[in-house]
Amino acid sequence: MKTTRYWETASIPELYEWFATEAEPRSPAWGRVGHQVASTPSIALKLDTLPPAARQPNLFFGALKFLGGPLDADPSLPEWVDAHWPRIEQLVTTRFTQTNEVGRCAVIAPVLASLPQPIALIEVGMSAGLGLFPDLYGYSWTLDDGTVVTGGAPGPVTIECRVSGAGLPLVLPDITWRAGIDRNPLDPADHDDAAWLRALVWPGEEAREHRLAAALRLVAGQDVLRVAGDITDALPAVVAAAPRGATVVVVHSATLAYLPRDARERHLALVSKLGVHCVTNEGVKVVPAVREALPAGFTDDPRPCFVLALDGVPLARVGSHGQWLEWL
Repeated sequence: MKTTRYWETASIPELYEWFATEAEPRSPAWGRVGHQVASTPSIALKLDTLPPAARQPNLFFGALKFLGGPLDADPSLPEWVDAHWPRIEQLVTTRFTQTNEVGRCAVIAPVLASLPQPIALIEVGMSAGLGLFPDLYGYSWTLDDGTVVTGGAPGPVTIECRVSGAGLPLVLPDITWRAGIDRNPLDPADHDDAAWLRALVWPGEEAREHRLAAALRLVAGQDVLRVAGDITDALPAVVAAAPRGATVVVVHSATLAYLPRDARERHLALVSKLGVHCVTNEGVKVVPAVREALPAGFTDDPRPCFVLALDGVPLARVGSHGQWLEWL
């Protein structure tokens, strides 16, 4: 996973060629569009006029889908971009890559359940807050021997996850209080917010999009404290608001990589100072303490993955969308 600095400094052709290569295994259509953007000077010139943070491909591709643009390489793409550029520019400079992947709850829920209950759950980078409700979803964990462990209540959202090795029990936490921090918290009941989140799901991943839509409907109107602001500056007050008698847990899931290194280090130092439990579900290199604690040979596996950790201790290698979990 590339960091903010790469998105902000790479040339547009280099950036979109990289994105195309990354996207192709999961979304061949977005891969083809990435190659087309990289080789089309008129589009590259427009993208290069954007503020640094707005140049990243997921924003442009989200805008493309949100506005009903071509979802595959198409000769009409340059003309379409030219005709819709004011709206594209408005979206990519006001919206963020707030992918709310509900599937990650399948790997995070057992970690939360392993702590003293009940839980006061705080998610930084909450987006629409779907990660704050792991106890509302249904689960189907498939073990190495084919045994299926189910959890949660049957309903509109069932999350499937393949599990290897021995680790924490596959059970759900008791969550008594929920809060999230985001520079732009989204409302799952808001039509445009929900449509933007769906636009961030790539073509070819329709099952993920349908599950996302069902989760948005499920959590709309649920009680949660939404705090708009910097995730570091706002965190102490949110921790202080948690009810006494509950175990306070701060969760980071595909969030910290979006922070510059110095801001990331400052945030992690604050979490440690606050004395709360910390669950991280981030790329291999994102959290220094976790990276340094990985077992020998961990990085020999070439598969893209996240590292699931509790209080700096690595617990598992996991799929970036929670689709598989391998206990360490």
